Amino acid sequence: MKNFVVKTIANAGALAVAIWLISNITLEGGSTGRKALTLILVALIFGLVNSLVKPVVQLLTFPLFILTLGLITLVVNALMLLLTSWLAGVVDLSFHVEGFWTAVLGGLIISVVSWALNVVLPDEN
Repeated sequence: MKNFVVKTIANAGALAVAIWLISNITLEGGSTGRKALTLILVALIFGLVNSLVKPVVQLLTFPLFILTLGLITLVVNALMLLLTSWLAGVVDLSFHVEGFWTAVLGGLIISVVSWALNVVLPDEN
């Protein structure tokens, strides 16, 4: 359970950095508390997408992974971020990613920040 909470916090932090750095990734809402709650909920959706959908997509794109020497991972991460944005819209959360190239850059930033936060944060079950 602790590991799930730590990963959700890391995802929320990584998403917050991407929102802060990229103007076409937006998180809207009234108060700071409302934005924080929305960010946590988006981080949960992002975590679910990464744990359920991403392994299937990675398996299907494995030949491309070998062919492109891993660069297809940027595209897969972008697609997962776009899927998260779409799902957030479906459940009426005010998180939006505008465009594929924004998602590629956002996915890159989220990957780096998430990796750094997972190194720093404890990893206990």
